Amino acid sequence: MWIARILIFVLISCPLVDSHRAREASEDDEFSTYLDEEEGIEEEIEELEAEISELEDRKRNLETEEFQYIEKSFVQHETLHRAPDFNIKRSGEYSGSPNEPYSTSDSSTPPIKSAPREEEPLDPTQKLFNQALLHLRKSDDKKSVRKAYSLLQEAWKLNHTEAGGIVAFGHLFGVYFKQNLPHAAEILRNLSSLGEPRAQGGMGLLHTLGIAGYNVSQAKSLIYYTFGALGENPFSMMALAYKHWQGIGVAQSCEGALIWYRKVADRVAEDVSTSAFVVSRIRLQDEYENPNFFATMLDQDLVHYFQFIAEKGDTKAQIGLGQLHYQGGRGVNIDHKVALTYFKHAADKGSASAQAYVGKLYAEGNDDIEDGVPQDNDTAYKYYKLSAEQGNAMGLAGLGSLYLNGQGVRRNYETARKYFQMAADQANVEGQVNLGVIYFLGLGVQKDYKKAIKYFNLASQSGHVLALYYLAQMQESGLGMLRSCHMAVELYKSVAERGRWSEQLMEAYDAYKAGKRNQAFMLYAALAEMGYEVALSNAAFILERHETDIIAEEWHAKLALKYWERAAAQGYTTARIKVGDYYYYGLGVEDSKANYEEAVVHYRAASDQFQSAQAMFNLAYMHELGQGMKQDIHLAKRYYDMAAETSTDAQLPVLLALAKLALLYGLEPFYNEKTKHHYEPYFNVDFWLGANWDIYVITLLTIIFTALTCFVVQRRR
Repeated sequence: MWIARILIFVLISCPLVDSHRAREASEDDEFSTYLDEEEGIEEEIEELEAEISELEDRKRNLETEEFQYIEKSFVQHETLHRAPDFNIKRSGEYSGSPNEPYSTSDSSTPPIKSAPREEEPLDPTQKLFNQALLHLRKSDDKKSVRKAYSLLQEAWKLNHTEAGGIVAFGHLFGVYFKQNLPHAAEILRNLSSLGEPRAQGGMGLLHTLGIAGYNVSQAKSLIYYTFGALGENPFSMMALAYKHWQGIGVAQSCEGALIWYRKVADRVAEDVSTSAFVVSRIRLQDEYENPNFFATMLDQDLVHYFQFIAEKGDTKAQIGLGQLHYQGGRGVNIDHKVALTYFKHAADKGSASAQAYVGKLYAEGNDDIEDGVPQDNDTAYKYYKLSAEQGNAMGLAGLGSLYLNGQGVRRNYETARKYFQMAADQANVEGQVNLGVIYFLGLGVQKDYKKAIKYFNLASQSGHVLALYYLAQMQESGLGMLRSCHMAVELYKSVAERGRWSEQLMEAYDAYKAGKRNQAFMLYAALAEMGYEVALSNAAFILERHETDIIAEEWHAKLALKYWERAAAQGYTTARIKVGDYYYYGLGVEDSKANYEEAVVHYRAASDQFQSAQAMFNLAYMHELGQGMKQDIHLAKRYYDMAAETSTDAQLPVLLALAKLALLYGLEPFYNEKTKHHYEPYFNVDFWLGANWDIYVITLLTIIFTALTCFVVQRRR
């Protein structure tokens, strides 16, 4: 039995062993295949890691190159312009750490000087253009302007497109050339087809006004302004920004306006200095209503008088003339060399203000231009120190700026802040702005946006351009305050309007006073496109008085109404009243029909928002007659009284109006529809004399005639 069991076990186990061996062999094959696949995957992973490593190396190289490029660009920007954070490289600037001692001697190994790079010679046409721009900077000097346009004409003949653009605007505005709109339009059209941004802006102006053979087209105007703005032409950028801001020919967009106004404001902030010229804003309407309002403005006779007494040694006259030549003004060019001469004379006599100005001129120096002053930190420090020792705010702020920027002294933020604080305590705008910068950037102190806003606001009240610019940046970014696109645009617009192109406001005014009304209108119209409220109101004033023939006379009222409306939107009270007048009399509106309801809206806005006595008087009159609203004698009297209380000039007209109102109010029962039938019998002659009253009258007249005849005959005897 046991032998049989063994045989059965052997027979059963043999197939099991064979299947096990086969399974093991199969598993061995699968494992070897898996190993081969794993080795392939590892090789692929190694290849991918190598590629990733290569990409990372390339990325690091690109980042390094990009950083070097940005750093280089930033250094160039800081060197060439007055940067907003005041980190300006100057000759003699201390470049070490704020904690290192300052020494005028340099014991380190002098750097190896590289061979001077040969500058590529400028194209002769470009040389002519650059010389012309230097002469154009002296816009108040007629000889310089004539020389500039002569050079521009030569450059334009040599196909310099930028020069051609300026020449075209010269013909358009009548500057140097005789005003010739068709010729200007021809040049602008040719240049705009070549992509010249200035010319594209000019074409936009022609299509806006519908002059020189072009029809009014806001769509084409918008296209030209867009191309000009993309070419970074300031006129086009401001015009496009204003269109977005007011929704003129395009959907109203605060963000769209913000983009373009910021671009222009950036340029103004880079170019501006604390010696920025004063922008004269004279409204023709105000001058017309108050002829003596601008009588105090400087003229050449007054300047000559100041020069005479300055030569006699009058310190105040020397400082005044120095300021005129430093900032520029009516009839006086910006000339820092002449300004320095006057300031030095006063500074030698111990004038703290003059000493501060001398320090300022040397600290900001620019010897690259003909009328510039060489930059000298040591001299600047000397005069600032003399001024500061007398407690002069400008001198204190000047010393602070030297320590802030490390100009000739070791950079020390704490010392700078101390001087700025003392200057700001005397309401000095430079001290206020720089304190704002210190707290905004956290220079030597913790960042404090609230304090930065405080000092920027104080400086902006004096119209400081950089203070307005910084506030605009903070409003746009929402730093230390809630973000406000509206406020940011208003501030950027205010900065942009302080660019050098604002000198054309004075050019337009001078042209108007000289009787060149067409020239004045074109200048004001161009500035109106840029959104200048003064230009808008002055262009409207010229059109209202029909003093230009550039625009067809039948369109004067309509275009004037548009200008008045845009000026009113910027807060000009007289413009708001003018808009009400146009609707009241039906001027420039559809069908030329009066619209009392719309007139009431504008008069009420001027009354409520600006406390205008004229608007209150107009509302009283309309209440009295029931025009555009329900007739109400009591409200009429109330508005008359308010007008008299608001302005003394309105008291006499109000007195006469109230006398008339009292008379009408007393007689009101006699002409009131509800009560006049009670009094009508008393106004009938039959009631008093009966039906035969004519016989009595004839008899009375006969007796009188007879008596007179007898009297005359008796006298002759």
